[in-house]
Amino acid sequence: MNIPDKNKTFPLPHYDRLCFLKNIIKNPNIIVGDYTYYDDFEDVNNFEKNVKYHFDFVGDKLIIGKFCMIASGVRFIMNGGNHLADAISTYPFSIFGEDWANAMEGKTYPHKGDTEIGNDVWIGSNATIMPGVKIGDGAIIATNSTVTKDVEPYSIVGGNPAKPIRKRFSEEQIEALLKLRWWDWDIEKITQSVQILSGTNIEELSKLLNT
Repeated sequence: MNIPDKNKTFPLPHYDRLCFLKNIIKNPNIIVGDYTYYDDFEDVNNFEKNVKYHFDFVGDKLIIGKFCMIASGVRFIMNGGNHLADAISTYPFSIFGEDWANAMEGKTYPHKGDTEIGNDVWIGSNATIMPGVKIGDGAIIATNSTVTKDVEPYSIVGGNPAKPIRKRFSEEQIEALLKLRWWDWDIEKITQSVQILSGTNIEELSKLLNT
């Protein structure tokens, strides 16, 4: 078998604007699965620059599954960008120190948890993912969308704020796909199945699980 190398930064010959993302990530709080790729119009190193307000002292993680497709200009807003929305003022007095240093005494900034992207998720160009959002396996995020709420598996969402457009498959088919978890199969089995994975016959894929 001649299987693409998951550890190769640039898997396309003579093209350095698409990378297998895990191979360029330096921040330990960004976790990326195998074969997830990022395609940037200018420079793949823009990816970490587009993970905004991701401060070490906050400790939140961006977790991205396997076989995801992330287009140019996608932004992830992390919890470090949150302010006190319920307070009289949203201004972050305490960060400037001096006599303002104790402004946050007894208070904490909102923290919505880790941002989690499932497996086989396609995120269109210039989409924005807000803090703590969970995007299910197989979902599609339309170009220029702002995702403020969790996205169900195999859903297509779009707009600002992003809203459901449709499900990609029936509920029964989605249940079957979530049980199959093809992205966790051995890469040899996935390689043998790429024609089926590129088709629409979920039953045929299911038969392969036990072969």
